[in-house]
Amino acid sequence: MADYCVNIFLDEEKQKKIEEAGLGDQIREIEGKKAVQVAMTRKDQKKLQKGFPGLEFSGSNECVLPDEPQTTLMDIILETKSVDVMKFAITKLYNPLAGKGLRSKTL
Repeated sequence: MADYCVNIFLDEEKQKKIEEAGLGDQIREIEGKKAVQVAMTRKDQKKLQKGFPGLEFSGSNECVLPDEPQTTLMDIILETKSVDVMKFAITKLYNPLAGKGLRSKTL
């Protein structure tokens, strides 16, 4: 397992989609709920923390994304039929310029 991971907790509908994508073997029991985990590196973890202020990691270096980015990540998993997607997903989830105003150079 990687140093960090994102937990996506599954309701019945999401679990069915994961199983239909051939990823049923990736479903784990976490805190009494069904979930899939997406592994990431320390660098990815830092990017997510910058992109989502207030994102908290548990003592076991796991987090849960807010609803909209979690949906995006779930869509990527279903499209690629893999949970090894963080290298690609981080480009969709992390926008380093989000919330920053435009700056112009003065001559």
